[in-house]
Amino acid sequence: MADRDELQPGDEEDGGGAVKSFLDHLEDLRWTLIKSGAAIFVGMFVCLFGVKTVVAILKWPLQRAQYRHVAFIPEDTNQFVKIKLGDATLATLTAISNRVGAIELGTNLHLTLQLVPVLVNGTNVLTAQLVPTPESETAAGPELVFMDPSDPFLSWMHVAFFGGLILASPWVLYFVGQFVMPALKIKEKKYFLRAFWFGTILFLMGVSFAYFVVMPAALKFAELFAVAGMGVRIQNWLAPTYFSFLIKFMLGMGLGFELPVVLLALVKIGILDYSKLSKMRRYMIIINLVLGALLTTPEVFTQICMAIALQFLFEISVWIAWYWEREARKKAVIDV
Repeated sequence: MADRDELQPGDEEDGGGAVKSFLDHLEDLRWTLIKSGAAIFVGMFVCLFGVKTVVAILKWPLQRAQYRHVAFIPEDTNQFVKIKLGDATLATLTAISNRVGAIELGTNLHLTLQLVPVLVNGTNVLTAQLVPTPESETAAGPELVFMDPSDPFLSWMHVAFFGGLILASPWVLYFVGQFVMPALKIKEKKYFLRAFWFGTILFLMGVSFAYFVVMPAALKFAELFAVAGMGVRIQNWLAPTYFSFLIKFMLGMGLGFELPVVLLALVKIGILDYSKLSKMRRYMIIINLVLGALLTTPEVFTQICMAIALQFLFEISVWIAWYWEREARKKAVIDV
């Protein structure tokens, strides 16, 4: 009888790699955890010395939120009008109405009137023209502050840990793949690699969607709700709370974007099909709202944004399942 650790020709197609004992698998798992932990430690060590760069990246959504303007001005908010001649700023005034002479100021909080000489009847006369205000001059909103002596150190460690986790994630995934892949069959390895790359792309799309699109709008929404809805002006955000809010939301959105991978994997193994997914549509609306509450921060705007994104991804999964079934039927007809 052949040794169990020796594979016969053709066995790899059916049974994956060599058969190992439980203790051998436990040893492989131990080394996978050691190598993954070492990669995370190195990534965290790098981020500890580059924490200023990491914080600058995390502050970008807040800066974008400060540049956003809205179609209304709260009653207790003044418009600021900057008077400029050429590149020189002559004065910055507070507008008492939304009109200066014949010029309509509109609803922007920060405005610039450029004095331009105009020749009238042979005489140069200065006239005022409303010009776009550079974004660097219109930023206005809460600033990040620390309120506790231990907050800077704890935030430094917190930001470095998650930054190191992100930096080390390619190596961690590689080590996990080294542990899992030998146990898979050839066909299973093909599907595993496809799901891995597809899931990685979706995760990055979810994080990017949260960072570039949702987060600036969510921060602005929170500020406007406080001012217009509750009559409370926000002067500062607590830095530890802001960092935690942003990191949790980005990770939650990235994980939420893995929904198509889970659904389509269940379709491939035969648990779900197009008909079942179609019937699940009304229930998925509730499920996505619950996932939006669980995977994001306790703030309504971000939860609704995530629920809408997840419902959109679910509809794409339903369409892909329908396409797979149609192609399978065509292939079955050709084979007959």
